[in-house]
Amino acid sequence: MQSPSRLSSLGCVSWLQKGRPDGRDVCAVELRGGHRPHLEAVYIAAALTSRQLAPHALAMNAAEFHKLTEWLVDGARSAPSPPRMMAETCERLVAAGLPLWRVGIFVRTLHPDIIGRNFVWKPGEEVVVGTANYDMLDSPEFLNSPLAIVFREGREVRALIDSPDARRFPFLDDMRAESVTDYIALPMLHVDGSFHASSWTTRQPGGFTDEQLDALRALMPPLARLIEIIRLRRTASILLDTYVGNRAGERILGGQIRRGHTDTMEAAIWLSDLRGFTALSDRLPAETVVDILNLYFDCQVSAIRTHGGEVLKFMGDGLLAVFPIDEYVGDVRQACAQVLEAAREARANVEALHYPIGETVERFRFGVALHVGRILYGNIGGGNRLDFTCIGPAINLAARLEKIAGRLHRTVVASNAFVEACPGDWTDLGEFPIAGFSKAERVYGLRDETPEALGYSTVSDGAL
Repeated sequence: MQSPSRLSSLGCVSWLQKGRPDGRDVCAVELRGGHRPHLEAVYIAAALTSRQLAPHALAMNAAEFHKLTEWLVDGARSAPSPPRMMAETCERLVAAGLPLWRVGIFVRTLHPDIIGRNFVWKPGEEVVVGTANYDMLDSPEFLNSPLAIVFREGREVRALIDSPDARRFPFLDDMRAESVTDYIALPMLHVDGSFHASSWTTRQPGGFTDEQLDALRALMPPLARLIEIIRLRRTASILLDTYVGNRAGERILGGQIRRGHTDTMEAAIWLSDLRGFTALSDRLPAETVVDILNLYFDCQVSAIRTHGGEVLKFMGDGLLAVFPIDEYVGDVRQACAQVLEAAREARANVEALHYPIGETVERFRFGVALHVGRILYGNIGGGNRLDFTCIGPAINLAARLEKIAGRLHRTVVASNAFVEACPGDWTDLGEFPIAGFSKAERVYGLRDETPEALGYSTVSDGAL
C-alpha cells in the first residue's frame, strides 16, 4: 500500500500494514532519524479502515492551492459577485486536487425578514442562491442537520455517508442518493464572534483523504475573512434600504453623507394618511396600534414598490413616497399612470383590511394625494444627526392636498399637474386656496369615488 503524501511530508520512510481480527488495518511508520515505528499512533492518531485511506485519491497540488488562498486574501478580484466568487473558489479547489461534488455556504445576515442566505455549487452548474426565513431555525430539517451543530457549537461535523453515525442526519440520505461518499461541515468564524457554515461533499471512493480535509480546514480563515467583508457591505446596504430606501441607500454608500449634499429630481409624489388615527390610538393598546399600522402600511408599500416607487418615510400614520422620473428619457405620463395604478391597488388593499378586536372588527380608510413636480433630495439635519429626505414646494403642496382629501372624504385626490400628465376618470372637485401658496389649486378626485358611496356627507371648503 502506498504512503499518503501527508505522511511523506512528515518524514515517513515506510508504511506498514497488518491485519487485525476486527477488520481494521493497523498503520505503522518509521520516521527518519532511526525512531522506532509507532503502531496505531501516527499523525492521524488512530487506526484507519482502508476505505478511509482512499488509496486511489488524487494528490493535492500545493502550488494551485496556495494560489487560491492568495486570491482570496487579495479579495477575489476576478469574481464580480458572491456567486461567481464561490464558483471560482470551488473550481480552483478542484484544479488543486479536491474532487468536490456539492458545496454549500450558509451566511447569517441582519434583515427584518430573513435569517440568512445560502449558496450551493455543483460541478458544471450555476451557483444556486437562496434565502431562509426565521421559521427555518425551528424546523425539523434544520434542527436535525449537521449545520445546526455548526451554528450552535461552532465545531466541525464530519460523516462518511455509509457510516452508522451518518444515519442520524436525514439530509445525508439525499446525499447518499447522489452517490456522495463523504460530508464535512466546517464553521467559519467571523471577527464579531458569529459562526457561519460551509459544507463540502465528495463522490471520491473512500471519501476525503486527510490531506484534502486539512486543505479544506486551511481554507476557512481566508474564505471567512472575504465572506465577512462581503456580508458587512451587504448588511449595510440592507439596513440603508430598509430605513431610508434603495435610492437613498445607494447614495449614502456611494459617499453622499455630508450635510447639504442635495440633488434635484423630477418625481411623482405620494403622500398618504390613515383616517381617524388619533382616535384609534386613544382607545386601543399601543401594541395593537403598532400591529394595525404595520398591516396598513403593507397595503401600500407592496403596491408602491410593484409600480416603481420608493418609500422615503413613515411619519406616524403618514407615508411619503416618490416615483422618480428620469431627467432625459423619463416618461412623465407613464410614471403618473403607474402611480395611479398603485393608488387603486392600495385602496383595494385597505378596503379589504379587517382587524378583529374582541367581538368587533375594525375597518380602515385612508387618503392619498398625488402630485408631480421637482423636489430637492438629500442630507438635511443638524449637528451629527442627518436625515436623507426630500423637500420643496411640490412636497408642501402634496401635504396640503392630502388634508383636502380628508375634508372632502376622498381616498384619492390629485393636483392639476398630475391630472394633465395622467388624464382619465377624474372629477373636477374645484379650486381650493392653499395656505402658504399665492394661487389656488384645482383639485381632482377619481370618478368612481363619492362621499355618499363611502357613507359620508359633504362638507364646506376653506383654505388649508
